[in-house]
Amino acid sequence: MVNDHMNPGVDDVMDEARKYIHDPISLTLIERAANYASVHHAGQFRRSGEPYTVHLNSVAYILATLRVGPQTIAAGFLHDVIEDCGISHDELAAEFDPEIADLVESVTKIGTLQFKGKNDPEYQAANHRKIFIAMARDVRVIIIKLVDRLHNMRTLQYQPEASQKRIAQETLDVYAPIAHRLGISAIKNELEDLCFYYLNRDEYYRIARLVEAKKAERDANVSQMIAEISEMLREHEIPHRIFGRSKHLYSIYRKMITKHKRFDEILDLLAIRIVTGTKQSCYETLGYIHAKYHPIPGRLKDYIAVPKTNMYQSLHTTIIGENARIFEVQIRTEEMDAIAERGVAAHWRYKEGSKYDARAEQKEIEDKLAWFKNKTQLLPNIWKLFSMMSSQPMSM
Repeated sequence: MVNDHMNPGVDDVMDEARKYIHDPISLTLIERAANYASVHHAGQFRRSGEPYTVHLNSVAYILATLRVGPQTIAAGFLHDVIEDCGISHDELAAEFDPEIADLVESVTKIGTLQFKGKNDPEYQAANHRKIFIAMARDVRVIIIKLVDRLHNMRTLQYQPEASQKRIAQETLDVYAPIAHRLGISAIKNELEDLCFYYLNRDEYYRIARLVEAKKAERDANVSQMIAEISEMLREHEIPHRIFGRSKHLYSIYRKMITKHKRFDEILDLLAIRIVTGTKQSCYETLGYIHAKYHPIPGRLKDYIAVPKTNMYQSLHTTIIGENARIFEVQIRTEEMDAIAERGVAAHWRYKEGSKYDARAEQKEIEDKLAWFKNKTQLLPNIWKLFSMMSSQPMSM
């Protein structure tokens, strides 16, 4: 089974939050939200038989690992109190503040929208309408909803089989692509693998067995290459972190299907990531690697000079190591690595000694994601549809 996550408690959430939030008032806000949710969800249970607060704690914990702001973590604890506990927006605003109440209300509203079946001609429009309505309100609503769905997918084994397949298909069609477009690869990759498990279990296990069969050999080759590159970078006094990375199962499967490749033909199964201090050191590192190893023509990608539309930045190259083994190498800075894993969420870094300005952060992210509203992106006429809808009162 793909889910091996432990259930975090409130203390775990607070420990994670304290790693980057240092303002006592903000930390107290998060604790108050946790206590409020615990009191109002008392006596409610999940299908697993666990207290409902297990879900809320998990959502808040994942949000903290994404390094979002304190209001977002608080809203993570509270995201179901309007729907499940009969708490009104005004009550929540009075207890906390209007900003948190707005976040919770928006998560609640988009959760009530129904997805249509694939045979319905409005299927794609209906899915993206849900996302755009949330985006119009606040990007943080999308992040909370993605994390909510992630934890629900982690516990999907407690649902009936028909529900498992329906929810997994919806997640693969809607939530995983949105996580990708927001650059949150950590969530996208896990969602895709979870969906893969529930939608095509035989293929999931087949790919898993192929990966496992080559694991010892692959690990040995990657470790040797890491040692060689690391020694070379130390000689040139380039500070760095270097590690191997595994391609997730669904991406392997998709590449085998779309590119008609056998498992052993997928180049980036042997993959190394180098994280260094500056853009200049990224390019220096690339130069040293190309001087020592033979690069494969056509495989160099410079996403630092030309970032992807979801803000992703990195240098990609594919090289031939010893015994003709092929490695994909990614080179990036620490900031680029954070954005690659957490996407827009990485921009909500709490700044010690300064007031957390949610509106300013929101404006920065909207500016960076201006492509999201481009008529040429996503589906034809979706932005026109959204513009019409956002000029009218929301009725959900």
